[in-house]
Amino acid sequence: MFSTRCKLLLDWYGEHGRDLPWRRTRDPYRIWISEIMLQQTQVSTALPRYLAWFDRFPDIRSLAAAPLDDLLKQWEGLGYYRRVRLMHQAAMKIVCEHDGEFPDAFEAIMALPGIGRSTAGAIASFCFAANTPVLDGNVKRVLKRWHGTADAADKQLWQLAQGAIDLSGDPACWNQAMMELGAMLCTARSADCKACPVQQHCASSFQIDYSVEPRRRVPVRHLHWQVHIHISPQKGIWLQQRPGSGIWASLWTPPIIELQDVPDTAPVYIHQLTHRRIHLYPLLSDAAPSGAGRWVRRLEGYALPTGIHRLLEKTDLA
Repeated sequence: MFSTRCKLLLDWYGEHGRDLPWRRTRDPYRIWISEIMLQQTQVSTALPRYLAWFDRFPDIRSLAAAPLDDLLKQWEGLGYYRRVRLMHQAAMKIVCEHDGEFPDAFEAIMALPGIGRSTAGAIASFCFAANTPVLDGNVKRVLKRWHGTADAADKQLWQLAQGAIDLSGDPACWNQAMMELGAMLCTARSADCKACPVQQHCASSFQIDYSVEPRRRVPVRHLHWQVHIHISPQKGIWLQQRPGSGIWASLWTPPIIELQDVPDTAPVYIHQLTHRRIHLYPLLSDAAPSGAGRWVRRLEGYALPTGIHRLLEKTDLA
């Protein structure tokens, strides 16, 4: 039964899989960057940034040697900037411990900063033909529906994923096909069972009860930030680099003060993160800025959060 399902899925992927640039290479550096970019980021958003990334950082050595600010600027708008800092650390580790060559052993890939079991599985299978499964959100959902186990824990899902890829005969295509099925047909909001190539081998086919599928509800905390904007016709805008941890870590912003009480006035812009909703209140100041920072005449060379870009646009200061 599995061999039939495997063939049907791989045939479907061969005919209907999207033509994406990271699917046309086995270069582990390029696969690694794509996997990090696609964590919590839509393909349509990541695609143009992926193509531009290698113009600026063509190889691992150039990535490791670049200042972190350059990476953050190149990543601007993709969010979850912790990914960039870990990527930078991983690149430096590859240069120091692997002579600039991306490691081919699964355990060595797992040892790199910012790379977990699923990402390591993707890189090892796509680049080195290892029987290492991927278990992202799409694959988890497909496996649960296939086996009719909506409440299956990750330990069980890893076992199911490993058993499937061991029998697939083509680990790279198998992982891609599983992710593609979850992204295109067997989605969280709907399942196109009619178009699914393995509908006859799925325990949930045409009878998926979305109400019993666990949904992770993340509590959202509201933050109210006053953004002090200092503008000088001669010097530009005053920016400070935020600390290396926390929200917008290492990015450049005008001075920010967290307000303990909710202002009576509405925020000029509300920036949404996964766990936070940041209400931004600009305050134009004529006073001289204090603390560490610098006057910046052109923003092009500095990595600013999207929320600050939007705020400056709304106050006609961009």
